[in-house]
Amino acid sequence: MKDILIRALSGLFYVLLLITSLYYLQSLIALFFIFGLICLFEFNKLIQLKSMVPYFIFVALFIVFGYSQLTSYPTKGLDEATQILMVISIFVELFLIKDLFSEKTIPLFISKRFILTTFYISSAFVFLVLIANYFKPYNPSILLGSFILIWVNDTFAYLVGKNFGKQKLFEKISPKKTVEGFLGGLFFSCIASYFIATFTQSLTFTNWLILSIIISVFGTLGDLIESKFKRQANVKDSGMIMPGHGGLFDRLDSIIFAAPFIYLYLRITLYVS
Repeated sequence: MKDILIRALSGLFYVLLLITSLYYLQSLIALFFIFGLICLFEFNKLIQLKSMVPYFIFVALFIVFGYSQLTSYPTKGLDEATQILMVISIFVELFLIKDLFSEKTIPLFISKRFILTTFYISSAFVFLVLIANYFKPYNPSILLGSFILIWVNDTFAYLVGKNFGKQKLFEKISPKKTVEGFLGGLFFSCIASYFIATFTQSLTFTNWLILSIIISVFGTLGDLIESKFKRQANVKDSGMIMPGHGGLFDRLDSIIFAAPFIYLYLRITLYVS
């Protein structure tokens, strides 16, 4: 009972901290900067990378692509650089998906470790900030909606999987995940997208429906990829910063992996609308 209470309070604090920070642009920047450094630290432990270089790269990326775009409208050169960062990040994540399905272990030669810390972890927090600032003036409804879809997907994937799950989704990496759970999370995320579209009036229902599918699919893949990294490192959690939950990376793995794909879809809607 005590463990459940600790887990509930820890999770509630995390959610309240995140939602509160969304009201102010400056607090959101500060929070994601801190979250990014913590996740980068936890990920470096998983892949046994002790170099300080990833932290300098993170700070540089966050300033150049994140903060600078939030303080003024991006120049053409900066906008093009952001698109290049997006393309590289998506390709890196596609290779991680390939490794998830085709490799017994994810190869971690030294150059790949720096590539992952840059285009898998660090760039994700850049895109989270850009998603939050998709509307100008600042309106973080898309980012909040994306987090809600992640939470809905995770919650109902767990509930449906626990009560009705029979066929394992990826037993060697995450024995508790089932196909039924994945489909249940996807189904309820699609339902949630209607209410998000109605109450936020940010994007059309069709756009939120597509985003719910993107977030459910790539969020689940991100969770599985993080689980594979943890299995290779022979640890249960990425850290201990959140009592009852593990590390911050454990809580953000889904949105981290989905972020470049969410941003890509938003860019596509910008040009076709």
